[in-house]
This record gives sequence, C-alpha cells and structure tokens, in this order.
Amino acid sequence: MATSVHPLAIVEEGAQLGQDVIVEAFALIGKSAVVGDGTIIRHHATVEGKATLGKNNEVYPYALIGGLTHDLKYTGGEPELVVGDNNIFREYVTAHVATGSQDCTVIGSENVFLAYSHIAHDCKVGNHLVMSSQSALGGHVEVDDHVTIGWGVGVHQFCRLGRHCMISACSKLVQDVPPFMLADGSPAEVRSVNKVGMERSGFAKTDLDIAKGVFKVLYRGDLNRRQAVKHLQNGSNLAEEKITQEIIQFTEKSNRGLA
Repeated sequence: MATSVHPLAIVEEGAQLGQDVIVEAFALIGKSAVVGDGTIIRHHATVEGKATLGKNNEVYPYALIGGLTHDLKYTGGEPELVVGDNNIFREYVTAHVATGSQDCTVIGSENVFLAYSHIAHDCKVGNHLVMSSQSALGGHVEVDDHVTIGWGVGVHQFCRLGRHCMISACSKLVQDVPPFMLADGSPAEVRSVNKVGMERSGFAKTDLDIAKGVFKVLYRGDLNRRQAVKHLQNGSNLAEEKITQEIIQFTEKSNRGLA
C-alpha cells in the first residue's frame, strides 16, 4: 500500500513520510517531522517540531507529538523527540521535545499512552509502558521497560521508575520506585511487590519470592535504607540473585530517594 495523504491534511514542505504512511483529514505534519513506515496519523492529530517517529506507530485524533517544551528555560533551537516503533498515542496525548537545543526526549517501542496522558520534555521512556488516561510525567523522568502507570498519576520531575514496577491510580509520585515494586498513595509509597505484573510478564515463582525477600529487607525490616542495601549486598542469601542486584543498582543511583 502506498503512502496516503488526505487532501484536507497539511504536510508542510520538508516533512519526511515513509512507506505506507496514512495521514487523515485535518492532520498536521510539521516541516521538521519524520514519520516512519506504516505509521497512521489520525484526523486532527499533529506531529510537529523535530519529532522522529519510527515504524507502525498510531497517533489518534487531537494528540500532539513533538510539541514545544513547557520548560521556561527554553531559549530556542530545535530540541528533539525520538519515538521508536509500534507505539499507540490515544486521543489528546501530548509528548514534548526536549528543552536544550542539543537534547532529546526519547520514547521507545511497544508503548501505549491512553487519552490525555502527557510525556514532558527530556523524559526517557523505555519499552512496553502502559500509561493510563490523565496521567503525566514531569520533565527528565526516566521510565524503564514494562512499567504500568495507573489513571491520574502525577510523576514529579527527575523521578525514576524501575523495570516492571507499577504506580497505582491517583498516586502522586515524588521519589523513585525500584524495579518490581508497586507504589500507591499521595505521596506514593512502595506497598508491595508488583505480583500481578510479574506473573503476567512470565516471571517464575522463585523470581517473585526473591523480589518479596528484597522488599521485606528494604521496606519492612528494622534497618534504614543504607543499612538494608549493605545487608542485601553482603549479609543476605539473596545477594547473588539477579533481581536483587538489579534493585540494589537502581537504589544506589537514586538521587531523589526511594518511595
């Protein structure tokens, strides 16, 4: 199938469209945008700024991909947004370019962004994120693979979300969430292991038991956070497990502390 652009769509001079792209009526593709093969831009959707979309993405009506940063430190230039393959941006989703002219907002592949969700400037989003409606990532947020963000969640700027973690609906997150954990509340706190998420992703019971053991040391023991990490590294039978090591490495890189 050849690329199809509706006569009522606007594709500015300089925009690059791949093979088999569909651009519906009243959509806008800006002059600096690159739209990869097989991508569908639904009616009234916008791809603007220096936004590069990979293959087989779908942008639903009234979504804005590549919008200018909200950051008041923006001083001009063409910061970027780079999007991978097979992402879904539902109605009214906004994903912004970075702030600095040499910087880039990054979104990986196989993500689903539901209606009215927002990805702010300079975020780094991995793969297989499910981000529910009305939720928002502040600037510079880092999201690892296979994360689930519930309805109405607000994530503070510079927070980090580890692999396979979940943030429950209506939570206000102001600190980092380690891999495999579930956080809930306002402000959000880690309440348990993300048991259902791990099971759905095919983790074995032994992996789940390891994650539970690390959770108990970090969040339910008598040790403070630093002591708990040291215990997991040196004094625990879980020390050599890959899941333990991943959580420890994530914790040691935290600048905002753990939720």
